[in-house]
Amino acid sequence: MVIRTRFAPSPTGYLHIGGLRSALYSYFFARKHHGQFLLRVEDTDQSRYVPGAVENLIKVLGQVGVDYDEGPIIKDDGTLGEKGEFGPYTQSSRLALYQEHAKLLVERGSAYYCFCSEERLETMHKELALAKLPPKYDRTCLRLTPEEIQAKLAAGEKYVIRLRIPEGTSEFDDLIRGHIKFDNAEVDDPIILKSDGFPTYHLAVVVDDHFMKITHAFRAEEWLPSTPKHLVIYKALGWEIPFFAHLPQVLNKDKKKLSKRQGDVSVEDFLKKGYLPAALNNYMALCGFNPKADQEIYSMAEFIELFDIEKVNKAGAVFDVEKLNWMNSQYIHKTSVDELTTLCLPYLAEAGKTFSPELIKKICTVERERLVLLSDIVEKVDSYQKLPDYAAELLIWKKSSRPGGAGSGFAGEEALEQLKKIIPLFETLNLSSVELIEAAIREYIVSNNLQNGAVLWPLRAALSGAAASPSPFELIWVLGKEESLNRLNHAVQLLSA
Repeated sequence: MVIRTRFAPSPTGYLHIGGLRSALYSYFFARKHHGQFLLRVEDTDQSRYVPGAVENLIKVLGQVGVDYDEGPIIKDDGTLGEKGEFGPYTQSSRLALYQEHAKLLVERGSAYYCFCSEERLETMHKELALAKLPPKYDRTCLRLTPEEIQAKLAAGEKYVIRLRIPEGTSEFDDLIRGHIKFDNAEVDDPIILKSDGFPTYHLAVVVDDHFMKITHAFRAEEWLPSTPKHLVIYKALGWEIPFFAHLPQVLNKDKKKLSKRQGDVSVEDFLKKGYLPAALNNYMALCGFNPKADQEIYSMAEFIELFDIEKVNKAGAVFDVEKLNWMNSQYIHKTSVDELTTLCLPYLAEAGKTFSPELIKKICTVERERLVLLSDIVEKVDSYQKLPDYAAELLIWKKSSRPGGAGSGFAGEEALEQLKKIIPLFETLNLSSVELIEAAIREYIVSNNLQNGAVLWPLRAALSGAAASPSPFELIWVLGKEESLNRLNHAVQLLSA
């Protein structure tokens, strides 16, 4: 058997972060078993359709490196096309197929025409609610005679087609949750074809999965209660039922479903903020599954090799942005300086900050270990452009052996003395590398029998104007001789005031 999986989102304008995880699991499973992974666009609910959403979906999947074998593509001329032999891969282009099979189900007695108006259905549901009964359709139209049905159709009455749920039970083995059994008496007769000729999810997903030869269907657990309806359709049409895997939800910290009301939920939002695609994939793949207890950073190739759908947790996975931030920082730290520079440039351009390519590369070299998001570079470069205002007290080493206030005590005088003495050293410094700068300054400290902190603290503070910053050696390398001396002289003036 050739393994075939699919990712089938609705074109609602953005890719939900939980949808990314579904795509990843389907992708890992197909690739591990040397099968095919396809993309399908489920756009039968036209009220939710957002123009350009399909193009955006294709673009985002490309950005995160989830490649598919079949499905919609953007052609070289910018228009939408398709690849694969089981299309169309967009549901709105498959209406005739759904309508054909809805009527086939009617012919077989597994579905029926329903002519009930919205008003009647609303009244029925209110009566059921008052009686504290399940909100199930009362099958009024199932009792129509063939002659009555033909008369209504001939008169052009508006109708939907409902699936007829048989008596008995519906059972299947879920790849994550094990054996599941439903009492069909508790399942409503769902609409499978709407009055506008569009199918509902229940019919479309079964027809599509069958004709696209899907062997394993990965989907959110919210569709678990709908599975008995789908099983009825499969059996009524005499089709082979795929393996199901209902994935746990991605939750907020309050254990509620991840919602846009509580923060970013789209992949696009995270990428725009400066999360690396590899970090986002790594984190989302671990939301509910971890191949090894002692490892947290995985490549896509490792996930493919180690993925086991049976080890995916049944419980919902809590989305922890702090853990995601940590993971993103790890990926940034491992990114080459050249690549990091390229990745950071768009954020600087958007913020209206211009630097020479050489300077940006130096800043990225120094700040790489301190970045959490790519967008953090915008704030990081500010201190290299302009020295921030700071108080003279910042220049005083806290472990100074001579207590006093800035500019008017022995501690302030010590900082002033150290800065004045080190300034002449800049005339002989080789600024070609951080290592050479550090070696020269440390040699100066040792040869003059000085304490490291007494020299390096005021030097670093004078160069950065901040309590926390890169080392003074890195700052000198980035700022250069002229700007470094300007900042040291400013510190001297501040302490002398």
